[in-house]
Amino acid sequence: MPTPKTQEKSFRENVNLAFDLALATLDVPEKLGYYIKCGNNIYQVRFPVKINGEVESFIGWRAVHSEHRLPAKGGIRFAPMVSQDEVEALAALMTYKCALVNVPFGGSKGGLVIDPRKYDEEALEKITRRFAFELIKKDYISPAVNVPAPDMGTGAREMAWIASTYSAHKPNDIDRMACVTGKPVSQGGIRGRTEATGRGVVFGLREFFRHPEDVKLANLRGTLEGKKIIIQGLGNVGYHTAKILQEEDGAKIVGIIEHDGALYDPKGLEVEKVSQFKLNQGGVKGYQGPQYIKEGAQLLEEKCDILIPAAMEGVINLDNAQRIQAKLIAEAANGPVTFDAELILRKKGILPIPDIYLTSGGVIVSYFEWIKNLSHIRFGRMTKRHEETQHEMLISAIEKNGAKISADLSEKLLEGSSEINLVRSGLDDSMREAFNAMRERYWRNGNMDSYRIAAMAIAIEKVATSYLEMGVYP
Repeated sequence: MPTPKTQEKSFRENVNLAFDLALATLDVPEKLGYYIKCGNNIYQVRFPVKINGEVESFIGWRAVHSEHRLPAKGGIRFAPMVSQDEVEALAALMTYKCALVNVPFGGSKGGLVIDPRKYDEEALEKITRRFAFELIKKDYISPAVNVPAPDMGTGAREMAWIASTYSAHKPNDIDRMACVTGKPVSQGGIRGRTEATGRGVVFGLREFFRHPEDVKLANLRGTLEGKKIIIQGLGNVGYHTAKILQEEDGAKIVGIIEHDGALYDPKGLEVEKVSQFKLNQGGVKGYQGPQYIKEGAQLLEEKCDILIPAAMEGVINLDNAQRIQAKLIAEAANGPVTFDAELILRKKGILPIPDIYLTSGGVIVSYFEWIKNLSHIRFGRMTKRHEETQHEMLISAIEKNGAKISADLSEKLLEGSSEINLVRSGLDDSMREAFNAMRERYWRNGNMDSYRIAAMAIAIEKVATSYLEMGVYP
């Protein structure tokens, strides 16, 4: 992330400023609002690990922002620049995100100061397991109280290590596999979780483009087909977002920004080929064909229909906001647009779709995985063949009455609901429902300045109602 030349507020301050504006639109008791904003607790841990004969010391955090619903939910981030402020800000966003999309979790987040690229797999496993043990000791990992998931620098492999560590220390917990989500499918994970955040971004964009009056706000029209898109960050979220938009929606990915530069081609890039090159070479430098831009952040300022920041927070800030030329910004990362930068963007007529909504696909599918682990059965296992039998009877009845159904259509109709189909259906429904709640609040309330404030207001209202109904008063 480029260092802004202009003084910026911290990530946590940016989140709290949006909170304050949203709270001002609600009839929530002042002291309750203050409590919701501040968060519950944070645990800092230091621990040693012997690596290659040398003892190294590590520092990490697990923050719990809200326990109005349990368990608290949120990823664990492995990155060299992780800080307590960042972890607390991300935990707060998780609270609001879960409330907005009707996932019954509180908000939490974890972070470990480490550059995972500097360690081999054996060392990373030792570090991850030790960090997990430190959190387990204090109940910061538990199926009923606090459930981590992957985030930047972590993935299914790390979640499997954490689940294994929890199982070793809590073997009598029958629901132990629900202690963490984002696991490999073979270890109790759920199909569709790896792509969930990226697919959620796509579902959110599709729903936006179903509403012409909203599309007009961004000076756009039509559908996603043919839209020129620049993606910042080709990690898990950016890759799946770009790939799905290109292959299923006909969008044109004209730019990809990575840590070692950017690629630009107005005719469109082949996302899969760029991704494979990046995996093999560690970056995009040296990829043949499109224009290579050494200072990749410059491509954020290129003309396009949709700019999708899908990596770090604060990449659009006071230093570059005035030069942004995208019509629509789809926040596929947490906090990629700073509070002050958004004020500039809105004056320019650039519309952001906020992270609190657009990045919620991960926690939605994590919720499905958690339910799967608690129920101890794969989705669709008891219903798939029954549905196929019912559909077969229906097709047979239709054809007996003289109608003819083509072989292709018949094959599709006969297919019962598989786990991946159910996951995608549930994710799509959740994203549609949340977008319509957000846009309704935006259009019907004259004091709503943006989707972000509308989304935040909905979330605060739900959290406050939960506390009040439980008998917690300011």
